[in-house]
Amino acid sequence: MKILVANLGSTSFKYRLFDMTTETLLARGGIERIGSPQSPCFLECGGQREQAVVAVCDHAAAVRLCLEQLADPKRRCLRHPSELSAIGFKAVHAQGISGVQRVDDRVLAAMEAYADVAPAHNPPYVRAMRLLSKELPQIPLVAAFETDFHQTISAAQRYYAVPREWADRHGVCKHGFHGASHRYIAGRAAQLLDKPEAKIISCHLGGSSSLCAIKDGRSQACSLGMSPQSGLPHNNRVGEFDPFALPVLMRATGKSLEQLLDDLANRSGLLGLSGGRNDLRDIEAAAAAGDADAQLAIEVFVAAVRHYLGAYLLLLNGADAIVFTGGIGENSARMRQAICADLDWFGIHLDRLKNDNAKGEMPIHSSQSRVQLWIMPTNEELIVARQAKALLEK
Repeated sequence: MKILVANLGSTSFKYRLFDMTTETLLARGGIERIGSPQSPCFLECGGQREQAVVAVCDHAAAVRLCLEQLADPKRRCLRHPSELSAIGFKAVHAQGISGVQRVDDRVLAAMEAYADVAPAHNPPYVRAMRLLSKELPQIPLVAAFETDFHQTISAAQRYYAVPREWADRHGVCKHGFHGASHRYIAGRAAQLLDKPEAKIISCHLGGSSSLCAIKDGRSQACSLGMSPQSGLPHNNRVGEFDPFALPVLMRATGKSLEQLLDDLANRSGLLGLSGGRNDLRDIEAAAAAGDADAQLAIEVFVAAVRHYLGAYLLLLNGADAIVFTGGIGENSARMRQAICADLDWFGIHLDRLKNDNAKGEMPIHSSQSRVQLWIMPTNEELIVARQAKALLEK
């Protein structure tokens, strides 16, 4: 059984091809800067890596190019796209729908209904799904929604303090996202700790960031709420924000509500605070050179992570492990050190030398730390492939 997993970002498309009889990764690739005249792409298959620059107008064209590359006789990744048992999507959000779903008109309509809730994700996913449904109708499409892992969150952690019918009738509550990543971390960390009931705080820090409190392999709380714009600051999305600031901004700037929401979704977060930078590597370099805006962006991000970290230590009554994953979590020693600073009272001690030299999956706590600290590369695509396989076998 071969399953292709598609991971779509606002201007990117990444994919992995699995043989699910052995969970072997057969190929992986990606395309960046979709919509620009020059879109860098790569493909790794059979131990060989190929790179090129092409013009890809949209995500549907990116998926089409991916299938053409995989089925190219020179590479032998696939004999033909019809060899795929399914294409799995790490879908984000849909109105009234979660879990793992076979993509049909009902699912697509539910995703379209939340296009304004997840504007960077739902529109490109729907376009790609519609294209593939038309061009490859024989291949099942499976949507594994990021909200699925968080359906175990209690009402106390899920509800906003708004009129109750908003949640019950309209779904206005804390749904949580990054479910595939947090699910993988839950399983892998419990395996490494040899403790299925482990209390874990998963810190998925990257272009989009969230923390998740996990116990017994189940989500207890997530920093992301009704939309992917909530919780921690993201690379260009706002994070936590008081909605009563919106009328003030409308009067002061003359902008419409739609324009301000676009600012919050695309020109805020680290980008807005740091003076136009949304890559943490650039922000850290600028801060080291004395840029005050870049330093402020780092401090705001760290403060937000520590806020949720403290809340989840309280919720779980301590933790067996704190895990860092995602592009920032795995690669920024500076951010990990800042997040873990002065937590002695909680029994959390970072080993500075291990942290500075960490690569890949490894512990970074000191011998005196009661709480284990780990860097752990996530594998969202494998989780989606497993979910798609399970749905097909039902």
